[in-house]
Amino acid sequence: MSLSVRIDHTWPGFALSVDVTAPPGVTALFGTSGAGKTTLIRAIAGLLRPDRGRIAVDGRVLFDSDRGVNLPPHRRRVGYVFQDARLFPHLSVRQNLLYGRWFAGPGGGPTLAQITDLLGIAPLLERHPAALSGGEAQRVALGRALLARPGILLLDEPLAALDQPRKAEILPYLRALRDATDLPILHVSHDPQEIRALATTVLRLEGGRVIAQGPPDAVLPLPLDAGVTLRATPRDGPGPGQWVDTAAGVLHVATRATGPLQLRIAADQVMVATAPPAGLLGATVLPARVVEQADGLLRLAVGTTHLLARAPQDPALCPPPGCAVHAVLLRDPTVLDATGRATGSPSQTD
Repeated sequence: MSLSVRIDHTWPGFALSVDVTAPPGVTALFGTSGAGKTTLIRAIAGLLRPDRGRIAVDGRVLFDSDRGVNLPPHRRRVGYVFQDARLFPHLSVRQNLLYGRWFAGPGGGPTLAQITDLLGIAPLLERHPAALSGGEAQRVALGRALLARPGILLLDEPLAALDQPRKAEILPYLRALRDATDLPILHVSHDPQEIRALATTVLRLEGGRVIAQGPPDAVLPLPLDAGVTLRATPRDGPGPGQWVDTAAGVLHVATRATGPLQLRIAADQVMVATAPPAGLLGATVLPARVVEQADGLLRLAVGTTHLLARAPQDPALCPPPGCAVHAVLLRDPTVLDATGRATGSPSQTD
């Protein structure tokens, strides 16, 4: 499924003009306050009528100013999860979840058991919202939205009010949802680290317009500890550590695992060589191509993704865009936890 949005809307002193297509997976809306993120998802949900344009989910038209189409919110099949869970305090968790089923309409869709298993909330069914932690309440709100059988899921800063332990609690469930469904999910967030841990695509908004769209590490501002985050699948094999498949190629990590991982490769971990390096025992060497140089960094095309490396201080030593090079990983990638933080120190190569 995919989301197509082409809308224009103006207020005094501000104009929103967006023309984008969001693929399946998690698309993060990133930008400063006032960039238009919440206005955009309110328009998709039917809580705001744009001046003109068209909104469609998987070909189903929700709004079309030229054809006079403007479905009301309850007919749009949109799941909306807010910063606060907005559960009914007088209903149990089970009753809150089943409330979502009333909007599902005829047809299939996930069962209550499937949703409670996916989100880990089966033990909470008989509790009331007052007895839930912030992370538990958000998982219930997410489950209620999913049981309405939405065609798209809108998450309006659902983690903003949570502390780090509660974020760490809910992020794995959001990632499990991302991987278990083909729903387009729009996730509004101000936190680049959170976006890197969850999103597959980023729409960066500024002044009511999308100024960049692409993978998180290609769109988000580069932090001082610049690097890229990759998803990895472990390979079977003996010996210490673990070999994993990534979009950049086969890499080695110090931690053994049986399931999918997230890896961080910092720019300081990558050396660029114009000739095949010798004498670097244990280093991983990947064929690469220089894409661009910016802000003291080289962006390298490696496999089907990109890595970052520090550019040489001497401009004469910097390989130009298009140049074939070798990306040398001086130490193993860092394994991340659900919040995007390192689980331990990366191991040094010999």
